[in-house]
Parts: sequence; structure tokens; C-alpha cells
Amino acid sequence: MQIKEIHIADKNTVPTRLQEYGVGVFQKIATKSALKKAIKKQHVFVNGSIATTAIVIVSGDIIEYYHPAISVAKTRLKLNLEIVYEDDYLAVINKPAGILVSGNGFKTVANALVQNLKESLAKDAVNPQPAHRLDYATTGLLLVGKTNSVITDLNRLFEHKNISKTYFAITIGAMNTTGTIDLDIDGKPAISTFEVVETVKSERFTFLNLVRLNPQTGRRHQLRKHLLGIGNPILGDASYFLEGLQLKGKGLYLHAQSIEFNHPVTNENFHVVLELPKKFKKLFPKKDK
Repeated sequence: MQIKEIHIADKNTVPTRLQEYGVGVFQKIATKSALKKAIKKQHVFVNGSIATTAIVIVSGDIIEYYHPAISVAKTRLKLNLEIVYEDDYLAVINKPAGILVSGNGFKTVANALVQNLKESLAKDAVNPQPAHRLDYATTGLLLVGKTNSVITDLNRLFEHKNISKTYFAITIGAMNTTGTIDLDIDGKPAISTFEVVETVKSERFTFLNLVRLNPQTGRRHQLRKHLLGIGNPILGDASYFLEGLQLKGKGLYLHAQSIEFNHPVTNENFHVVLELPKKFKKLFPKKDK
């Protein structure tokens, strides 16, 4: 069986040859040589046609990558996932901390989806596939597509910013009650908005804040980088922290709490909300959600 992965070039894409653009787009194609090999084997398609290295990618182009499903006959990944919602077309899971969403490793959320989700009865059903990513240390809602058409639709919804995501974090230090962070990441525009829900005093960190966050763009590590950029890093962040204010051994206090969009098949408003993790409630016991 083959697995189909889809990537849609966003509207800010500068025309670039597939040979350069495609590196890193899919987890299994991390180098130029791997990309050339996949193209040579005719595993890569652009807008429905077999790709060549010379094709120029522009905004809106649909890149599809077909690769063999990993055999689980000899070694089966044992990972129970909390299913928050599921139908024949999509699912939402509560991603645990300390696991990658996808990648070349064996223990990933993507590899555990088949054993955790019900088989779709839709005509264009495929192996379930994450529609976006959460960092290794981040917990919370992860959206999964179960059919070819819905995976494409979810990609488009993300591309056109028609999916609203809300995160909660615990941050360090005094900060404004509300604000917008407009700081480029890796040379690309990135915007996040925040609202401080509650603040408590801390002997070690001066203040700890329970903060509601809404990313307006989807850059890698955006919220973590943005909060460090304004001097209020996320508690427990092992990569983006202020010297002397790093909390070790408790994990990252960043949680994808809600997701909202119009269901691609029913067109009904779809809104899922999770409770905050227990470690959040220990610091802010008044907040159930």
C-alpha cells in the first residue's frame, strides 16, 4: 500500500525549482539526493502530473508524494492515543508530550494513527495523516485527515488561514495584559496575538502568567520564539530561554487547547476544546480550561 502526502505552496512562495523547493517539504525527503531519487522513481507529482527536477513551483501548486507504507508485520508500534473526535473523514487527537508528529523515526504519532483510529468507509479513504504539526514537547489538539479529498481540503484551509487555533502557555516575567507580536522568523513575516488570563507571583521567576495565544501565521516554533522575543519565554522551554530562568525536568508549558473551522464535508462549524493539562492547573488551580 502507498501513502500519499500533500503539500500546497503558500501564497508567499517565490518561484523556485522543485529541486530546491522540495527539500524538507516532506519528512522522508530531507536532502537533495533523496528528492532526486523520489522524482526519478516517479513518486512525486505536481498539480497531478509526474514531476521533474526542472519544474518551477509557484504559489498554489499542489505537490504530492507517494511512498510505500511502513510494514508493521514484524514490529508493531504500541502507542495509545487519546481520540478527542473522529468521523469517517477526519479525527482530532490529544498529542502527548515527548513524541514527534511525523518523521523518519519509528515512534511517531503518524505511525500510531492506523492502530488508534477506525478505518474510514469513505470511497477515497487513505491511511490517516496529520494535517499539521506540533512540536515534540507541545501537547494538545492535532488534526488528522482520513480521506484523500479531506486531507487536500484541510491543507487549503490552513493555507488560507481558515482554521483558528488557540494555545495556552505559562510564561515567565511581567508582561502586558494583551498584545500583538510582529517579529519575522527566518526572514518571513510572523504574527501572534496574546492575552494574559491570570498572573501569580513567583520567588524564582518574579511572575508566572497563564497566557492565551493565537498564531496568525504558522512558522516553526513561532510561539516559543515570539515569547522569548518579547522577554517572556515559555516555562520549561529547553531551547528558547533566558539565562538563569530555565526550568528543567517538567517539560514545556505549551498546550494546543482549541481548534475551530468549517468541516470540509458537512460545512458545519467544528470547534473542539480541551482542558488544560494537570501541570497547568497546579500553578493556576482556578482555571479549568
